[in-house]
Amino acid sequence: MKKRWILNLLLLAVVVGIALFLHFKPAEKAVSARFEVSTLKMADADTLKIEFPAKAPTIFERQNAYWMMRKPYAARADQMSVQRALSVIAATSAARLPLQDAAKYGLDQPELKVTLSGKQGEQVFIFGTHNPVTEEQYVGYAGNVFLLAGQYSEAAATQPIEMIDKSPLSPSERKQLAGFDLAHLEQWEENALKVQLASDGKWSANDPKAKPTQNEMNEWLDFTWAQAQATSVEVYTPDRKQTYPSFEVVLRDGKKVHFDKIQESPEYLLARPDEGIIYHFPNDVGFTMVNPPVNIQAPKSK
Repeated sequence: MKKRWILNLLLLAVVVGIALFLHFKPAEKAVSARFEVSTLKMADADTLKIEFPAKAPTIFERQNAYWMMRKPYAARADQMSVQRALSVIAATSAARLPLQDAAKYGLDQPELKVTLSGKQGEQVFIFGTHNPVTEEQYVGYAGNVFLLAGQYSEAAATQPIEMIDKSPLSPSERKQLAGFDLAHLEQWEENALKVQLASDGKWSANDPKAKPTQNEMNEWLDFTWAQAQATSVEVYTPDRKQTYPSFEVVLRDGKKVHFDKIQESPEYLLARPDEGIIYHFPNDVGFTMVNPPVNIQAPKSK
């Protein structure tokens, strides 16, 4: 019995000790305060303008929830690139100072200026010099100065050509895709090949010797036209006098998107004249895009 009492006393001492430790232990340091640069949302912006000293601005406009580049090129914009350029609106900073001396922070002659226009009116973010200690950048907005990582100005400073959508079809066109007319490509001229995708998801071909399987065709479509992104793009002015091997992507509304095959090697170049864009693909990817697995069988010998 005596031993049990001793054990109970020891357990009580342990519990009391733990309670005292938790009560008197030093309080953890509070998390450093972070200041929101703005309360703006992505949906608040309908126009985005990025300006550099002595350079023409890059301008984007949202059209039906989709960003389009207006200057220096008229093209579909890469949506992620625009969102990265807009990400400064959601940034937080460990420092917030009143903007009283613009020259002190290099904001009188900024490296770049990002202007949003939309529901909240015109909102201007000015990017100045970098702090020599933290290497963060001074950013002015709404009468305050914030210290932000350089990633925000780097995203906005992306070359305009790199902010063009690298998918040869727009999202709405990919949803409307109903087939391919490949009859004007050398390898399919003899067959005058056309492949159709019915509304029920079934593939068919106009050549009776073609035996496309649904899984192979779906995998081909997903790998190429649904997911493939060009490695780079370039703008060009179509030469109406020049004739190239070509094909058309057929949409459910009857529209046809025309592509010219400019080059096969070392890169596969597909041009879209209606948009004035040339898409650069690796040779194997480009080749696969215009060669669906239709499994054409040779005629049986007599």
